[in-house]
Amino acid sequence: MKMRFGIGWAVFLFMMGFTMVCGRPAGASEQTREDAYLAGYAAAVIEREFQLGCRTVTAREGVITLELTGLPSDAEERLRRTLLEVPGVARVDIVDVPALEPAPAPAASERVCAQKEGLFFPKGGSLFDPLIADPRWPHFSASFVRLLDGEEFSHMGAVSFGERFPLYREIFPSGRSWELGVEAAVFSLFDMDADSFDLINSDFWVSFPSLTYRDRDFSALMRFYHQSSHLGDEYILRGGIDRVNLSYEALSLTLSQKFLTSFRVYAGGGYLVRRTPSELEPWYAQLGLEYESQRHYLQGWVTPLMGMDLQLNQENDWSTGLSLRVGVRFRALETGTRRYLLTLDYYNGHAPSGQFYDRKIESLGIGTHFYF
Repeated sequence: MKMRFGIGWAVFLFMMGFTMVCGRPAGASEQTREDAYLAGYAAAVIEREFQLGCRTVTAREGVITLELTGLPSDAEERLRRTLLEVPGVARVDIVDVPALEPAPAPAASERVCAQKEGLFFPKGGSLFDPLIADPRWPHFSASFVRLLDGEEFSHMGAVSFGERFPLYREIFPSGRSWELGVEAAVFSLFDMDADSFDLINSDFWVSFPSLTYRDRDFSALMRFYHQSSHLGDEYILRGGIDRVNLSYEALSLTLSQKFLTSFRVYAGGGYLVRRTPSELEPWYAQLGLEYESQRHYLQGWVTPLMGMDLQLNQENDWSTGLSLRVGVRFRALETGTRRYLLTLDYYNGHAPSGQFYDRKIESLGIGTHFYF
């Protein structure tokens, strides 16, 4: 009887021990695998979508902790919002570290970022943020324009189709990075008062190489680009058109600095290395200011912003072309580097459309802009 009692307790204790030793680690192992997945996903988003340098990415029971270097002042909120959309992520903590130190050996739920990483055809947008008020920035847009002093045209439609395509990017542990890319765009004008909305002019624009560099809130863009202008057939058939075969290649450099989180200034210039007509003066300059509010409205859907762009050309005796855009950015629709804008536009100066570069215009408009 005593023997049976002892064997029964032994079996009972064995089963309890088996449950405690073998049952619990299974759940822990499952949680570890989920944390490892979240850490790997977050590391990929940081490096490929936001182009940031980092030390470690840690996940613990749905809480992601990021140690980053080179964090721009406006990136933290976008990054946190993007990661919170991932199933299983409960909270995102971000620590901006000033310098990279040797990282410890990673646990299963950690990812240590590469000391230096080169990526061909990287995902995400350019290292150089778009100039929102530049009339010739390559992006997708559609605008309705009213010429205030128009003699030949009164209402026009302006569209652009273009983007920057990164080819190679290198990210350093300090957070600095540079990129080689190609840019292409078409800028077209239509006469909205004509019965068939006649095409007036199209400018074809391509840049290669296009080199960008970024260090936190400082960035630089250097381009070698070509532009050629072509009149629409319907416009030529009107007769009496003094056609100009405008075409050139140019080299430009633009420097940009963000400050006080919401503000950005930029300045640069360029030189037309080959130009038709040959008598075109070669030098031009550009500078501007941007502001984007840190406050969001309509339950976080929109953010107010504005941009001012000034361009001066030697060809036009350094007279200033002023472009102003005021509007909203639809943050609730964004992930990663995508941007959607609705703006009111004002322009005063020589026309940015190639064929009409010697005409001075003043206009108001409303436009939609998409940056990827």
